[in-house]
Amino acid sequence: MRSTPEFSASSGGQPLAFGRLYGVGTGPGDPELLTLKAARVLAEADVVAWFAKAGNQSNARRVISEHLRPGQPELALYYPVTTELHRHSSGYREAIAEFYEQSAERLALELSAGRSVAVLSEGDPLFFGSWMHLHVRLRERFEVEVIPGVTGMAGGWSSAGVPICQGDDVLTILPGTLGEAALVDRLSRCEAAVIMKVGRNLPRIRVALEQAGLLERALYVERATMQGEQIMRLVERDDRPAPYFSIVLVPGWAACTHPVALDALAVRS
Repeated sequence: MRSTPEFSASSGGQPLAFGRLYGVGTGPGDPELLTLKAARVLAEADVVAWFAKAGNQSNARRVISEHLRPGQPELALYYPVTTELHRHSSGYREAIAEFYEQSAERLALELSAGRSVAVLSEGDPLFFGSWMHLHVRLRERFEVEVIPGVTGMAGGWSSAGVPICQGDDVLTILPGTLGEAALVDRLSRCEAAVIMKVGRNLPRIRVALEQAGLLERALYVERATMQGEQIMRLVERDDRPAPYFSIVLVPGWAACTHPVALDALAVRS
């Protein structure tokens, strides 16, 4: 149930209207890939909120900067932990759960005062996004609208120029945080794959792809659509930890029917 609006004497006893909450997808990184609707909502929002690691700039904020009004109120939501603690540790789970609860209440204060809030989410808000933690906490209390965004993986395969799947191809999307056996099992049962959350998991991902017989087809894409973009075959990439905006692609249809497409792929940076 959504909260019942409060009443104010200054409003003649009429209920105060709550603000609307928006989850805004900012796309894969190129500001020109922001949707027209996202640009409009951001320009009209009373408050713009964004996530970032403490001490770092928000990439989503960078993408949409030209669409903000001068002096438009902003709300920074800084993660208390990122990779310092293992994501399965009790310390991490407790800290991040409390962070999302507190962040949701900070937004609720703005919404209860009648202000609309647009929360930035890299890629698409409902695909591996922090926005989802706010969405589930606030959707029963306030009006919520999600503005879709171009996903990072779509930016990746478009930058690489390699068709990812076609016809009856099964596309599997995997987090690189899975164990090696789980990765091998899933990769062995698909025609095409996207592996997210590469980071320090790259060596395990490489081994899993090799065991599944897919290593020669795999592409490494870093910072797709952004400055510093790099695209190469995974066999040409060393095992240094990959930066945050990195994915591994395993093309299906293109690799099977037109292998020359991968053979001709040059390292791009």
